[in-house]
Amino acid sequence: MTTPFVAVLMGSDSDLPTMQATLDVLKKFDIRFEAKVTSAHRTPAATHAYVQDAEARGCKVFICAAGLAAHLAGAVAGITTRPVIGVPIDNGPLQGHDALLSTVMMPGGVPVATVAIGKAGAKNAGYLAAQMLSCGDEDLAVRVKAERAECAEEVAAKDAKLQAKLA
Repeated sequence: MTTPFVAVLMGSDSDLPTMQATLDVLKKFDIRFEAKVTSAHRTPAATHAYVQDAEARGCKVFICAAGLAAHLAGAVAGITTRPVIGVPIDNGPLQGHDALLSTVMMPGGVPVATVAIGKAGAKNAGYLAAQMLSCGDEDLAVRVKAERAECAEEVAAKDAKLQAKLA
């Protein structure tokens, strides 16, 4: 039996500062992951081989980050039936809008769950992967719910502090 993990694929090593938010969330939930630089355009055969190998070794979710033409998530979705989460990177002259459209506009039957452009999207990709994995892991589901409750408590505490300041 293989240990489930998440594969975090980046089109370039320059995506790592953004994608560190994904890795941090996965670490927070003790979710095993692999991170790799691979390109839908420059190394298509290597990307294909990695996706097939990762799936055979227990990868349950693929998170793919790319900027500009951003076909990495779509290329991966065309290879696997595992969930694919696309993170549009906000580089280039269109500040990630080109990457967003390239990631989200997939043909019917080949879905890519697309999150926001940039670091917020990278963070949400980690959370979305955790939620996907929690469907089959009750312990993880409890930890995801607890973390969400902690976030709500933080907001309530910030509001209380604001109300006290305004009084």
